[in-house]
Amino acid sequence: MKVLLVDDEQKFALMLAKRLALREIQTEVFFSGEKALETVQQGNRFDVAILDVKMPGIGGIELKRRLGLLDPAMKFVFLTGHGSKMDYTAGVQEAENYLPKPLQIEELMETLNRLTEGPTAAADLDG
Repeated sequence: MKVLLVDDEQKFALMLAKRLALREIQTEVFFSGEKALETVQQGNRFDVAILDVKMPGIGGIELKRRLGLLDPAMKFVFLTGHGSKMDYTAGVQEAENYLPKPLQIEELMETLNRLTEGPTAAADLDG
């Protein structure tokens, strides 16, 4: 699994990337939406983008829209430390998943695994 992590909180993003690396998840970290967008425009592909909702410049919701145009197969998870009702509503409407900070790593892992799973064998047992 290859993950694009975009968060302007550098310490948080670097620590999360280390925790994902310990679980053998390849993660590229960017501290701005602009830099993340640039790397995808250059042809780099990711299975999942983990995006902070509120960032200077391009925020997570707008970044999701732009990345989705470049790579429609990419999945998205939103993170935010700003848990207002407005943020929550925007996140639910714009992404498959929305997780508040402080982040529980096991909850993130479950979300990532669910997003990147293929069809299950149980789906073939209908007959």
